[in-house]
Amino acid sequence: MSKPANGATKRAPRTITKRGRSAKPNAPRESCASVTTEARVEAQIEAPSTKQERMLTLLSRPEGASVAEMMLATNWQQHSVRGFLAGTVKKKLGFPLTSSKAADDVRRYRIKARRGR
Repeated sequence: MSKPANGATKRAPRTITKRGRSAKPNAPRESCASVTTEARVEAQIEAPSTKQERMLTLLSRPEGASVAEMMLATNWQQHSVRGFLAGTVKKKLGFPLTSSKAADDVRRYRIKARRGR
């Protein structure tokens, strides 16, 4: 096959998708060699896997957690965090939820684990 007269190089062939559009072929992706399998497993063991577990971990700390910290940990909005505290923590799980606010500080929530169960 000869080179085009204008000096352009040959393009990669395009494929037609189900919707009839043309698509570029996928470029080979680089493997994530920097993160080893062991590091991934350790991260999964250390970090709670569900948002509920993350929330309960934050609330179980001695200093408790603020609404802003819980919002960052779960990517929830403020009303969702407050609903979780009232509906899940207090009503469904039955944990004693306490809140405190020091002067010039944000309100912090904490739970105490139930003993004897």
